[in-house]
Amino acid sequence: MKKSTDLMSILGWVFGFALMYIGICLSKSIATGAYSFNAGNIVNFFDPTSLFIVVGGTLTALMVSFPASQITKIPKHLMIVLTPKQYEPINYINQLVEFAKKARINGLLALEEDLEGIQDNFLKSSMLMVVDSIDPEKVKQQLETRLEHLDERHSTDRSLYSKGAGYAPAFGMIGTLIGLIQMLVAMDPNNPDSASQLGPAMSTALITTFYGCILAHVLATPIGSLCKYNHNQEVLCLQIVEEGTLAIISGANPRYVEEKLRMMLPATVPVKKGKSKKDED
Repeated sequence: MKKSTDLMSILGWVFGFALMYIGICLSKSIATGAYSFNAGNIVNFFDPTSLFIVVGGTLTALMVSFPASQITKIPKHLMIVLTPKQYEPINYINQLVEFAKKARINGLLALEEDLEGIQDNFLKSSMLMVVDSIDPEKVKQQLETRLEHLDERHSTDRSLYSKGAGYAPAFGMIGTLIGLIQMLVAMDPNNPDSASQLGPAMSTALITTFYGCILAHVLATPIGSLCKYNHNQEVLCLQIVEEGTLAIISGANPRYVEEKLRMMLPATVPVKKGKSKKDED
């Protein structure tokens, strides 16, 4: 299990903002129908007041909805999303099959010498229970409890971004309503110049909705989806460890253990045998 940079997510955000920038700066002439690129258009999409309303409002709503300990995890979540741990189910299967072979030949206590070389805490604690000859039902119960706690913790983390994706457009609409109210109040039927200010005032009011959509659908929702994907990858490997551990305790044939664990793999995972850690060394 190692960390690697998620280049696809980074490229997705880079291309997404780049295409929006091009779309903002690219304009079509009504008279000639020709397109022109004007980088100065980007200035029209920057409004500090709208940023305060959308970003500040979304953040404060999240602070009310979640404890401070959850809010402070946002930087950590971003690091996990951009540099996620790589969970390879094939490697877990091969390692468990090696343990099954060794336990079948030399007994369960023979696995004790391999405990120090196990880096995954879940796998290490599972093999420790095997060595300690704990009752299989208790082992199953403890491993399932840990999986349930993991799922609950990750579900809470993901809900932070799903809530944020819902709050951001709402505060964007609130900002738009604020801008429209201020615009209508400033209108003076006795002043002909006030009508000329409707266009700029309306565009400023709508920018908050634009910011809300960006925050919700370009940042919060994709981060939540990436958290869900990483969670599924981790849970699959931990479920493989659980099933493999119980099979080793029962003294199952290593070939049966391998086939049983490979049946847990989704169709998108290649069925070819990977290299075990021992082979790589």
